[in-house]
Amino acid sequence: MSDAVRNLKSQVLSSDWSRFEKYTFEFKNPEGQWEVLQREVYDRGDGAVVLLYNPERRTVVLTRQFRLPTFLNGNKSGLMIEACAGALEGEDPTLCVIREAREETGYRISQLEKVFEVYMSPGSVTEKLHFYLARYSEEDRLTRGGGLDAEQEYIEVLETPFEQAFSMIGSGGICDAKTIMLLQHLKISRLLEA
Repeated sequence: MSDAVRNLKSQVLSSDWSRFEKYTFEFKNPEGQWEVLQREVYDRGDGAVVLLYNPERRTVVLTRQFRLPTFLNGNKSGLMIEACAGALEGEDPTLCVIREAREETGYRISQLEKVFEVYMSPGSVTEKLHFYLARYSEEDRLTRGGGLDAEQEYIEVLETPFEQAFSMIGSGGICDAKTIMLLQHLKISRLLEA
């Protein structure tokens, strides 16, 4: 496994929607001594996220939906503006974002650009996100989007001027990490410049 970890044992605390476990293990500290540590780890699986952008119109497609954890932590409405994303559930990341984009935004994706992979909260969550950018045009709009009724997502699709979306980072209108990362990447990559 590792030269720094041994005798890893886990205890399942919950395995309803995702898996929450308490781990006990021995860790070799920087002085070379073995210590017994305990950590709680949430495993919800990996995911993928895509930011749709139109360089001619200088717009991006975002979603707005209710997120209970943010409501519980001070977001009065619980609504979050985000890039389109979903859990892999064993699916290839590229297929996941193509499917999620169609379900959530109504847009067909024909070409994807892989940007990077990121552990979003490595201190307690196993999730790794695969980040993508994808161009879109009006011809790619197949449905109104909104998510699947069976998943009770109630997603609002927002086509937003890029500069407005980017300014929402500073104003607090967008406070979702994955969305901020993709908007910043789009800005520094200059993909919207003529």
